[in-house]
Amino acid sequence: MPSQQSDIQTLAKEIKGIKIAMLVTQDPNGQLHSRPMATQETEFDGTLWFFTRDESPKTRAIENDSDVNLSYANPDDNRYVSVAGKASIVTDRAKIKELWTPGLKAWFPEGVDDPKIALIRVDVESAQYWDFASKALVQLAGFVKAVVTGQPLKTDEKNNRKIDFTQH
Repeated sequence: MPSQQSDIQTLAKEIKGIKIAMLVTQDPNGQLHSRPMATQETEFDGTLWFFTRDESPKTRAIENDSDVNLSYANPDDNRYVSVAGKASIVTDRAKIKELWTPGLKAWFPEGVDDPKIALIRVDVESAQYWDFASKALVQLAGFVKAVVTGQPLKTDEKNNRKIDFTQH
């Protein structure tokens, strides 16, 4: 069984360079909502960070139900990642300043000292990824064969792996 450190490194590699994730939350009525969020660039240690406003629909959804999903996709590289975890709202000014970058001023014009800034902390519980980058030619050949023969495309399950952070 892989170690938690190995799993962290694998997930870090799979999401590296994918700047935007789709954050999925559930409202009190059970309806799912997705929205694009910029993952903050910090060394991945099992926790992902996002900036938000402290009183937004997503913060209320997280306070109601902390289970979230994040979807990362890089179609150019054939990498797809789904991350499940527990989210919480963090208002620690030191952490906000640590993660702040000048580009965030577009969303928070008052800057790092804006009292309405909060962070969404996602502690990863599991992840699943599909990485077809190394087999693009084989995949293309399989696609062509499926189209020509009329048989469904067969995917290589070796390119799909689930990581469970709760089992360590």
